[in-house]
Order: sequence, then structure tokens, then C-alpha cells
Amino acid sequence: MIDIDNPSGLNIPIEKIEKIAQSLTDKDIDLLVTDNTQMRQINAEFRGIDKATDVLSFPFEESPMAPLGTLAISADYVKELSLELKHSQEDEFCLLFIHGLLHLLGYDHETDKGEMREKEKALIEAFGLPESLIIRTQEI
Repeated sequence: MIDIDNPSGLNIPIEKIEKIAQSLTDKDIDLLVTDNTQMRQINAEFRGIDKATDVLSFPFEESPMAPLGTLAISADYVKELSLELKHSQEDEFCLLFIHGLLHLLGYDHETDKGEMREKEKALIEAFGLPESLIIRTQEI
């Protein structure tokens, strides 16, 4: 189950992200959909980086009863990136959701040997989504 807090009012493709989540985990996920101002505050507080970002992942401690973690997604980034990349906001939201969820599951594209990119690519294909920025930059 995904517990959603969406003060942004962005239309979220709930059924699709539930299917994506269920394909990877049976744990609950907390999801915050907010704006760039709050994302900047969260990023500064928890990562020491004073700027907005598209998606943040905060895994919870290992416990059979605990949710997998919290994802924060910027509605502003969803809108901007969907225009820039010429696909729907729903598709962009799903791409960011997949990226963040993989981080919750322990994947890290900055330190692994391409495992996260491969998993992300397989999920994008399985759910009929456009290529994400991370996959396109890998292929350049």
C-alpha cells in the first residue's frame, strides 16, 4: 500500500504506481508529493544540499513491520520535465517513482556497476514508459 500525502494537488497515477510498487515489494511506502520549496528544505535538512531536486528517498530501518521508506517527489519537477521531455506528467511521475523506489530498495546508480540502470530500464519497458533521463544519459 502507498500512503500518499499530496498537498501539491498533482494528478497521481495511483493504480500504475501501486502496480509498480507491487512488482518490487510487499512493504508499504510513504509518498509525499510537494513543491520545489519544500523539496529544497527537505534536501537541505537531510542531505545538506540547499537546492530543490526531483525525487528523494528515505529508507526505513530494517524491520518486518516497518514500511519500506518514504519517497518525496516534486510536482514542479514533474511538470517541468514532462514538458521538456515531451511526455505526460503521469509518465514522468512514474519514472521518478521508479527511480526513488529503486533507491529505497538499496540500488545506487552512483556506486553500482549499472545494476540500477538495468533494473530501471527493465521496469520502464515492462510498464510501457518513455526512457528516463538516467537511461538516456547512459546511452550517450
